Amino acid sequence: MEEKKLNVVYFFRKPFAGYFSIEELFGFIKSALPSGIEHSSYYLKRHSKGFLQRFHSCVEVIDKQGDINHITGDVHFISFFMRKNSTVLTIHDLEVLKRLSGIQRFIIKLFWFTLPAKRVKYITVISEFTRQELLKVVKINPEKVVVIHNSISPDIRFTPRPFNQEKPNILHVGTAHNKNLERLIEAIAGLNVKLTILGQLREHHIALLEKLNIEYNNYFGLPYSHVIKQYQEADLVSFVSLYEGFGLPIIEANAVGRPVITSNCTSMPEVAGEAAYIVDPLKVDEIRQAIVKVIEDAELRNRLIESGRKNTERFQPAFIAGKYAELYYRMMKEMNK
Repeated sequence: MEEKKLNVVYFFRKPFAGYFSIEELFGFIKSALPSGIEHSSYYLKRHSKGFLQRFHSCVEVIDKQGDINHITGDVHFISFFMRKNSTVLTIHDLEVLKRLSGIQRFIIKLFWFTLPAKRVKYITVISEFTRQELLKVVKINPEKVVVIHNSISPDIRFTPRPFNQEKPNILHVGTAHNKNLERLIEAIAGLNVKLTILGQLREHHIALLEKLNIEYNNYFGLPYSHVIKQYQEADLVSFVSLYEGFGLPIIEANAVGRPVITSNCTSMPEVAGEAAYIVDPLKVDEIRQAIVKVIEDAELRNRLIESGRKNTERFQPAFIAGKYAELYYRMMKEMNK
């Protein structure tokens, strides 16, 4: 008699333009799950906006549940009407709490973190840094918070290319405040480099680029295959962010085979290991010195690239999917006791 397969339902926010990182991540994971797990995806019909729409989303998922329910992020509040013992929630970061204060922060903390954390069996977080942040904010049993890193895309391949010593192309990923683009622009002023920026530039970014006479290209809204192409065309990758729950561009650059410069704070040292040149993102001079060092030192570049190839082994889809599968089977075993 054939053994019954485990059914996992992945719950996603309603899709909206420009925001698809969660959907992509779990797409990689779902495709690599072991054969004993059947899976389906449910996308909410309403955006997370206003009390009434969020309440309807909570009701909407009641009859959509499977053996295991996995809330993939962002819409943490839908856990309120779901079966606690069969539900796992992924929390990607707590950056929103750093941007808010007063009653707004209280409401978000309560309905997105404190109550959902108590309404699910397990929480997965994408880094040990995020785990420690969560445990500072919410009083829960630390054993219910499990670190499972993000996966890289199976489409990324190691793509070596000669380093452009004369005028290297620096790829910078992200334009939000935490991405620290302004300090990077200041750091490369006067250097003979080209800057490629992924993410929509603000007016103050453009003004600073023009003021400092930086040669740059800017792309946003690219399909993922084109994002990979930008990594392939880069000579080095800058990810000197101020805050990251994970920092996927570090691993993407590692996988393509590009030297990386990243920050010494939040999750980035954990993710990078020995596969990046680490800097203080608040110090423009330190960022500049790192860029110059990577450009001038071929031995350093080669060492970072080789370390990067090894580092990506921790983030392959099959390995990460296996971690989730272990958690799902553990939940079923605990429910059947």
